[in-house]
Amino acid sequence: MGLRINQNIDALNSYRNLSVTQGQMSKSLEKLSSGFRINRAADDAAGLAISEGLRSQVGGLKVAVRNAQDGISVVQTTEGALTEVHSILQRLRDLGVQAANDSNNSEARANIETEATQLVEELDRVGKSTNFNGTNLLDGTAGSLAFQVGADGDANSRISVDLSGANVSSIAQDLTTGSLATTGTTWDVDSATLAAGNYTFSSDSGNGVTKDVVVNLAAAPTTVQGLADALKADDNFAQNFSVQVVKDADGAATGISVKALDGGTVAAANPNAAAFSNGTAGVTSPTGLDFSSADAAQASVELLDSKIADISTARANLGAYQNRFEHTIANLNVAVENLSASESRIRDTDMAQEMMSFTRAQILSQAGTAMLAQANQAPQSVLSLLR
Repeated sequence: MGLRINQNIDALNSYRNLSVTQGQMSKSLEKLSSGFRINRAADDAAGLAISEGLRSQVGGLKVAVRNAQDGISVVQTTEGALTEVHSILQRLRDLGVQAANDSNNSEARANIETEATQLVEELDRVGKSTNFNGTNLLDGTAGSLAFQVGADGDANSRISVDLSGANVSSIAQDLTTGSLATTGTTWDVDSATLAAGNYTFSSDSGNGVTKDVVVNLAAAPTTVQGLADALKADDNFAQNFSVQVVKDADGAATGISVKALDGGTVAAANPNAAAFSNGTAGVTSPTGLDFSSADAAQASVELLDSKIADISTARANLGAYQNRFEHTIANLNVAVENLSASESRIRDTDMAQEMMSFTRAQILSQAGTAMLAQANQAPQSVLSLLR
């Protein structure tokens, strides 16, 4: 090989190898500092596409876990309210068993019914007020709630929670229909026509004896509630009848429901033509709770047993939903772990292996730099020929 100075092939070769080594060392530094084997599509085009798909799936599954946890929260909120509903129904049943005993006089039965009325009103309040993030859970409007518990958009990624069996508002309505009366008679009352005078009520207990009670009101009531309060204040009336205000869906008083404490049928005739002139003739109230007699109380206990069974079934279903959500969360977490491991194997840097590559490139870079320096010194030997 001759001595040439225009082209230093050894230096060019050393420089080329050094440039390759420097590029490899730069990539190793990037991978070691970022922790990713793939920092751009050029690093591994196919691997990048696969890892991005895995990332999407892992991200969706993590959100699905939170969705399932929200599902458990909804179920727990519903079931927690039903726990108290169960307690109220059990107390109402205790009152029914107590009222089924003929040792109770009319005053005792009236007191029992007073507590029962408040308990049923609380049932209605619980049914209308229990909600999760603004969604009512116990008034029958929730229906079936769908929870996204998968990363995909297919039907198998959802769990539906049916809350139709947890309709506490409907149960409260069934128990209060007729204002806790099976033999009550309901009249529509126009408060504008209420006047002072006699209000006559009669009861037929079915044994051929009709009991008439006349209540004289010296002053005209101004509201339907005022009329009911005035009737309750009359001792003769209170010993033979009970009265409740009937309200519409908006809570406005529309009339009264009167029942006989001896279980008799209240006459379906306007007790006072002046006060009820714009009202509708009395209509026997549908079946609800009735503690006015031993037989009626026994029927009420059977009604309460059916409602308790309904709530028990609803709570059992909610417990099953919660167990299902917990298994779903466990499965999702396993999937997140395995898919994350798969994505990591594709995209993350194997630090030990990459450190080996970096060390190799670093040594080659140092050696290449030294050889480039030697190659640059070689043409200087030509100067000895020119002396």
